[in-house]
Order: sequence, then structure tokens, then C-alpha cells
Amino acid sequence: MKAKLILENGSIFQGEAFGYLKDSVGEVVFNTGMTGYEEILTDPSYYGQIVTMTYPLIGNYGINLEDMESSNPKVKGFIVRELCSYSSNFRSELELCDYLKTNKIVGLSGIDTRALTKMLRTNGTMKGIITIENLDFVSVEDKIKSFSNKNAVSKVSTEEKYIVGEGKKNIAILDFGIKKTMIKAFADRGCKVTIFPSNTKAEDVLEIDPDLIFLSNGPGDPDDLTCEIENIKKLIGKKPITGICLGHQLLALALGGSTAKLKFGHRGCNHPVKDLISGKVHITSQNHGYYVNRLPEDMEITHVSLNDGTIEGMKHKSLPIFSIQFHPEACPGPEDNNYIFDEFMKYSL
Repeated sequence: MKAKLILENGSIFQGEAFGYLKDSVGEVVFNTGMTGYEEILTDPSYYGQIVTMTYPLIGNYGINLEDMESSNPKVKGFIVRELCSYSSNFRSELELCDYLKTNKIVGLSGIDTRALTKMLRTNGTMKGIITIENLDFVSVEDKIKSFSNKNAVSKVSTEEKYIVGEGKKNIAILDFGIKKTMIKAFADRGCKVTIFPSNTKAEDVLEIDPDLIFLSNGPGDPDDLTCEIENIKKLIGKKPITGICLGHQLLALALGGSTAKLKFGHRGCNHPVKDLISGKVHITSQNHGYYVNRLPEDMEITHVSLNDGTIEGMKHKSLPIFSIQFHPEACPGPEDNNYIFDEFMKYSL
């Protein structure tokens, strides 16, 4: 079935719809990973976004439910150059098209994804709509402009507290849209992990007497999360705190720093980051549209992006606080940076 991607600047890309055949509005972004579409689809940090894969052939290894980062896809739409309808992988349980159809996610194939990516890099991230109807920009302009992703975290955070693993170390996680691989990273290190809803009060987190508090990844603008920022402020100085991605940004805001939106974000498995302490350069997996643009007064930079010089890690000068912007758990991506979780554990009581 014919379909279109219509962007807020009026640009139109025509292709073929697949998956769930229904119009969908979202923020159009791109990911430069060559593999990992299963994890990307189910990463809660992509909630509210229409994801474009820059690698031209997607779907060739099918869908394996063991590789999911959450219970279901979180994207608003999925754009590929060429859809592989028949996978070749002994682990595959179903085809990508069927998976999206079952989970009511629309896909778009056959467009020039290189041209779309270049447009997003030049103009910045834009809102857009995938429509299966023969519409023009004027007829969907209001619908595109009215889209908001402001309450994204509340849509992906757990509704109830739950526990994973058992061990001597007691880890409290504030879930802003956590990937299951992050939880597993702590559980595999012999920890009892208690996952709390994003808006949990500081007193309720401290009630379990955690050895470490972890602030997770998640979608949206960190400045929107005023309640969560206030709760983090109440936790500072009470227990060791670490964080990744959105958690890193929220920690910066709670400590008096500031954040800003990147022009087109960092999304992919091949972003070089320098560890200023060891001097080593690591290839990292990243997925964020915002960054820390002003470091809090009592923090120092530990990691920087070699692509654009943005802050990728920070630690407190006197308190046990450490956070990073990139994703050491990978999935998808290189696992070179898994050592970061060992560094987190060093901060635990």
C-alpha cells in the first residue's frame, strides 16, 4: 500500500506502508546502527519518535523475542530503505512486518533514507506523520504541529515497584523508561534490584536503605520532569547516585546545571567517546536528543564526545555521584563499555 512521510517543513517522501496500516505522528529521528532494530524498536527512550534506520536493509534476521528491551515496541513509526520480508536466522520467531502489525506500529519502506537523514542533519529533528492516505501538507499541518511528547516518561515507567535478582548489594532504580539490559547488568553483578516508578518520593526510595541509587534512561525533555528533579535533589548526599542518559541529564539539573536539545541527536552504535581519566577512546552506543550544556558547579567532566565535544560523563568532586550520557549496556552496540557498571558498583556503600 502506498504511504507518505510528511514533515513539518512541508517535505514529502513517498513509499510503501508495512506493519500496522494506520496514520501515526511523531518526532522523526535517525539511527546509524547497522544492526539492532529489535532493541531499537523496544527501547523506551524512543517513545514518541518515528525512527529512520540509515542502514539500507532491515528485517533480514527477523524478530527474536529474547532480544527485546521492553515488553513491546515504543516507537511511533519505523522507516527503512528496503524491508526484508523473509528472514534468515535460526533464532527468528517471526518477521518484522508481522511483529509491527501485531503491536500496531506503522512502517514505511522504499523512501530515500539517505536524503531524509541529510535533511534532518541540515534542518534538525522535525515532527512528521506517516499517512496511508493521499494527503498534502496543508491537510496534516495542524496535526503535526500539535504533537507533543511532554508526558513520555509517565507512559513508559513502571506503574508498580518490583524486584529483580538477589544479592548482598541493594540497588534502587528510578525507572524513567529503563531498558531490561540495564537491570540485568546489576543483577548479574550479584545485586538485589528494586525498580521504582519515576515519580516515587525520595523518602520511599530511602526506605529500602539502598547501597546505590541509579537513575535510568528514558524519553523526552528532562526539563519537563520537575517532580522527578525535586525528588532527586532530596536524594543527593543521602546515598551514592549514578545515572545513564536521561538519568545523567536529570542529575545535572538537580545539581544546578542545565540541559539543551541537540540539533539532530546522537543515535547509533558507533559514537567515539574519550575517557578523560584513562585517556582511552571508546566506541559507544548512544540514544539521546538532549545533553548537559552547563556542568553543575561541584561536578567535573569525565567523558567527552569526539564528534561534537559534548559532555558524556561527569562525577562529583566530593560526593559519591557519577553519571554518563552514553549506553554502556549497548544492546545494540559494542559491549566495550560494560566496565562502567563495575565503576558504578564501586560507588555503592
